Amino acid sequence: FEFISGGTLSDHLLAGEGVSPLSFQDRLRIATEVAKALSYLHTEASITIFHRDIKSSNALLDKRNTARLADFGASRSVSFEQTSVATAVQGTFGYLDPEYHQTGRLTEKSDVYSFGVILAELLTGQLAIPRQENNVVRYLVMDFLVALKENSLFKVIDPLVLDESQEAVERIARLAETCLKLSANDRPTMREVEDELEAVRCKKAKADDTMVSVNSGRSSVGGGAASSETSRRIRTGQYRSERRFPYDDGIDLGNPGITSRLVSTSPSEASGRSSTTQYSMEMEV
Repeated sequence: FEFISGGTLSDHLLAGEGVSPLSFQDRLRIATEVAKALSYLHTEASITIFHRDIKSSNALLDKRNTARLADFGASRSVSFEQTSVATAVQGTFGYLDPEYHQTGRLTEKSDVYSFGVILAELLTGQLAIPRQENNVVRYLVMDFLVALKENSLFKVIDPLVLDESQEAVERIARLAETCLKLSANDRPTMREVEDELEAVRCKKAKADDTMVSVNSGRSSVGGGAASSETSRRIRTGQYRSERRFPYDDGIDLGNPGITSRLVSTSPSEASGRSSTTQYSMEMEV
């Protein structure tokens, strides 16, 4: 078993004792790493796996703040042909897909909703666990979506993020909004989420390089890239992915940039057996 010494993503968002606050660049990278892990589980593993309990406390960070997705105790595996499974509702309130909660039908889009909650946490620096203020229960997702609707996003953004590119922050916020759609059919796939996050990271990196060049007295690199096809599909609501990925012989593919690591073994309904191996996913980006 590997000891993950950096705590959880939720620890860092709370900036508790012994952990350092995360920069926007780190938050964006961690979001991309978790998205890669979920995309892998949904479309590239030998069996499709729905995690069912995506939350910031299940994203473990090592000493380099590289993310590992952990706690597969509630996960369900389905055949390649299946798109949903009827199951007793399980998950963590505040991150739970409302459509799954209402219908009992678990799909890959249930994980997408929960991931959207994590994006909202990364932008606001607040956790999604319901909190009480002045005898009123407040929910992060509701506050976040209302802020977007009222064009007051930057009133709820974490001060550590406010100095970043407004365009990058708004793109991540809109991505979170699409992940948080009430209807699963209106949400993107995790592959599309991953593509959009990579596009934002790439554009931000180019902008940062340009700024360094300007500050160093060199001529700036011209021109930003045009919006990606994934970005267009997210804006227009065309979320259905036509790509599927080949099977492998197991969860450890040797897939470039992804390493599965044993976390623990525990009883799970994911396999129908008495125990199941749980993995975390390390993504080198």
